[in-house]
Amino acid sequence: MDITKPFIDAVVLMLVLFNPLLMSAYLHDVMAKLSSATFTKVICRSFLISGTVFCFFAWAGDRFFSNILQVRFAVFLIFGGIVFLVIGIRAIVFGVQMIGELRGDAAHLAGAIAMPFLIGPGTISASVLAGSKLPVGFAWLSIVVALLASCLMLIGTKRLFDYLQGHSELLLQRYMEAIGRASALVIGTIAVEMILKGIDLWQS
Repeated sequence: MDITKPFIDAVVLMLVLFNPLLMSAYLHDVMAKLSSATFTKVICRSFLISGTVFCFFAWAGDRFFSNILQVRFAVFLIFGGIVFLVIGIRAIVFGVQMIGELRGDAAHLAGAIAMPFLIGPGTISASVLAGSKLPVGFAWLSIVVALLASCLMLIGTKRLFDYLQGHSELLLQRYMEAIGRASALVIGTIAVEMILKGIDLWQS
């Protein structure tokens, strides 16, 4: 069986859901107050936490929902899609201001970033789907590749943020606002697709 296309599809889907550009807009306050070295440590730790969770769901798959939670995966997809849709609508209406400022030391920030920004209904669903379409080893590899690429993009964005902060604060603010609202359209589209997939699974 050729797993190249399912593997690439899994990586791309995870990258879209992680959305490093949107994350950089939401985490602008964290980028502003942390040094590059500290920010890198925080981001790497948060991606490590998230990767562990995603690999678990890629391995457990639908069994976790049906056997342990005793709910259908379709229900999770529909609920997750609704949550994502609300987030997308709020992001379009209110922009990056919809997310409150994250506070605390680096150790606490890692978990705070992992849970609301990385670990969510969309990314968990993508992990389950990756595990259903790929051998578990390749599913884990697709998750690692997507996480690594997103992590490197965020670290690179932090470098750019530091440079622009000292040269053009107005340009930086406009970038954050534009990226936040544009990415919200992608979130809303994915949310509707999750809801439709959940309905299809429910009816099948």
